[in-house]
Amino acid sequence: MAASRKGPGRPNQDEITDAQRRTLEVLRDFIARKRYPPTMQELGALLDVTAASAHQLVKQLERKGYVTRQPRQARSLAVVREPQREIDTLVEVPLLGLVMAGPAMLAEENLAGHILVESAVAGRGACFALVISGDSMVGAGMREGDVVIVRRQPVAESGEIVVALLGDEATVKRLSIQGDRIELRPENKRYKPIAVSPETDFRILGKVIAIRHPAGR
Repeated sequence: MAASRKGPGRPNQDEITDAQRRTLEVLRDFIARKRYPPTMQELGALLDVTAASAHQLVKQLERKGYVTRQPRQARSLAVVREPQREIDTLVEVPLLGLVMAGPAMLAEENLAGHILVESAVAGRGACFALVISGDSMVGAGMREGDVVIVRRQPVAESGEIVVALLGDEATVKRLSIQGDRIELRPENKRYKPIAVSPETDFRILGKVIAIRHPAGR
């Protein structure tokens, strides 16, 4: 007897698109860092899509059994199933040195080597990597010795974590833009936000897109 086949045009429930896979990864990372799930607005901001688009992606994942949520509850998303791991190609990303997650300091722009990063992460534009030194971003899951993967870009949205240059000093902080007021905010109550005035020698080097923890953490 011939094996049964799925109907024409009906997707296999195990199949997952790149957009759905990235949504699942971002959702899982957010929950791991914050210990609660994101709202659709927060998820959309992390995916660089609208809240409505994020909602559609979540509905697709829910239909395929990868996530669950409670009706009419803003923070009820949970990852209940992982997709089958695909063999991903790795690309070399230059490791440039240290960046402070504490008081800003000079990032050593000397090439310290390369690290291998999944192309799904680093394949969307030029990237570089930096080692975290300091503890001001512990609330975002960044600790001493962690490596952040940074996409080179001169601009970022409010709420995104960036590597910024203040004069000759580089730091990693969460960007906050409220009207004309710009701040670089830590994720540790021991540190104060850094105000960026029109006179400040300030520029964004890139946006943090991934964190790599040392083995064993």
